[in-house]
Amino acid sequence: MSLPKTLAEDVARNLVMVAKLIDEDPEQAYAYSRIALRLASRVAAVREAAGFAAYATQKYAEALAEFRAARRMTGGVDLWPVMADCERGLGRPERAMAMAGEPEVQKLDKAGQVEMRLVAAGARRDMGQIEAAIVTLQSPELASNSVQPWTARLRYAYADALLSAGREDEAREWFGKTIEADKDGATDASDRLAELDGVEFVDAMGEDEDEPGTPVDADADADADVDDDIEADVEVDADDDIIDEGEGEGAAEAATATDDKNSDKNSHDKG
Repeated sequence: MSLPKTLAEDVARNLVMVAKLIDEDPEQAYAYSRIALRLASRVAAVREAAGFAAYATQKYAEALAEFRAARRMTGGVDLWPVMADCERGLGRPERAMAMAGEPEVQKLDKAGQVEMRLVAAGARRDMGQIEAAIVTLQSPELASNSVQPWTARLRYAYADALLSAGREDEAREWFGKTIEADKDGATDASDRLAELDGVEFVDAMGEDEDEPGTPVDADADADADVDDDIEADVEVDADDDIIDEGEGEGAAEAATATDDKNSDKNSHDKG
């Protein structure tokens, strides 16, 4: 579908912002996708971008609706794996598994088929079928020594599944293989492997410690100590005043009582 030049430019600007922000700020990317959708809802690329923005913000029902709309417009199958993953996000792993067995999967390219395998394994895990998930991930792509764009994610998913099954030694091996393929650091395989090996990363600078290069005013500390001593002396003097005042009052009361007694005695003698 063709758009007027000005409208097409506006739509394109919003789609560029979606692509730019979807990893860093998915909520903002989603906002741009909604603008593009209002401007050109009958353009397949707009519906697809809106779907991915909704998917990135975990709005799975909305994402699935947009992906279905884009697929109807193009007739392609490229979105099949992410549509199945939306079913997982909606708590319907059985539907995701059913989609993994549909003819559309055979029409996917190699990357799409690997993605579908990852989704199917995730659905198995959602249903508590961890061993079946491990078997699902076992494939020629997993066994291959060549590094492809999907290799690190596939190896990571396999290592994680092995660990969930209690097969720690195998998991350690596959986390190591993930690191070999993950040149861009897209996964946290190195952290997971370190955790398995009992390596603990400690912050060299505690929260209460002074930062390096922060000047320490020794004179200010000394002044603070002197002030503390003065305050302590004032408190002691104040306590002494209170005690002295109390003793004076007690002596006065005692003297008054003695005078009253003597007066009573004199009156009795006169009587």
